[in-house]
Amino acid sequence: MLSLDMAAQNHAIKFTGGKTQTQSSGQTSAGTTPTKTQSQSAQSRPAQSQSTQSQPAQSQQRRQTTQTSTAQSNTRTTSSATTSSTASSGSSVLSRLSADMVYISGGTFSMGATAEQSDGAETDEMPAHQVRVNSFSLCKHEVTQEEWQYVMGSNPSKSVGSRKPVEMVSWNECQEFISKLNSLTGKNYRLPTEAEWEYAARGGSRSSGYRFSGSNSIGSVAWYEGNSGEHTHDVMTKSPNELGLYDMSGNVREWCSDRYSDQYYDNSPSSNPQGPSSGDRRVNRGGAWISVAEGCRLSDRYNNTANYQFGGLGLRLAQ
Repeated sequence: MLSLDMAAQNHAIKFTGGKTQTQSSGQTSAGTTPTKTQSQSAQSRPAQSQSTQSQPAQSQQRRQTTQTSTAQSNTRTTSSATTSSTASSGSSVLSRLSADMVYISGGTFSMGATAEQSDGAETDEMPAHQVRVNSFSLCKHEVTQEEWQYVMGSNPSKSVGSRKPVEMVSWNECQEFISKLNSLTGKNYRLPTEAEWEYAARGGSRSSGYRFSGSNSIGSVAWYEGNSGEHTHDVMTKSPNELGLYDMSGNVREWCSDRYSDQYYDNSPSSNPQGPSSGDRRVNRGGAWISVAEGCRLSDRYNNTANYQFGGLGLRLAQ
């Protein structure tokens, strides 16, 4: 059972097949026309005076030119420093992201509504079935707003904070983000498959069989309806699971690469399942800050169209 909001937006879908100057007068004071010599002498004095006056003006002009040059130099220095700071900041963001990838050894597990998941399980989680996944890497935290902002140049999230998980991102937008991120880093980031996601959430080969990711006590590992205060929280502020992964239950739901079918488990491949080959809905998992406890169970499945956005839906990177 999920909250009313989630029930309205997601779980209900499960039961309907998807979730802006005056010149001189020329006379002397006596009224006679001046001689040529007198006129030249009289005219030469203003010229000398103008020459004398021009020296301070030229000096002032030189000072202004020097000040302008200095200001331009300062502007270039500031611009250079800003560019350097931005590049350094971006490099730091990408370096941290790479360092936060956790290697997960492959293995076989029981996927779906296992015994500890059965209370509240729905039909699309059945039957529980054996699945093997190859080794892969998964980020220890959900993609943050800082990371999304650096790659995409914008932040669509409703609950704003640099270390909060990005939300209000569709599956299609996640693909665009990953494509740009891979171009920037030269790496091969991607969304996890649904099977990889559940295997990692359960703790992989170190699984203790918990109902939630890392504990049977949801409050210790998840931000959910009962403790979130109706908003997301910074990643990695609750306890991790057995593999050192945070927020696999709660905070925001996470897109997976798979298409969705409510009957997929009936005929799912036993090795590295990739989801149905067709369909317009995509899987997302893990529950969110608005979810009730049951909606944060490890086997609970959500699904939405690829262009769907929601303030409790984000992503986590795999490799």
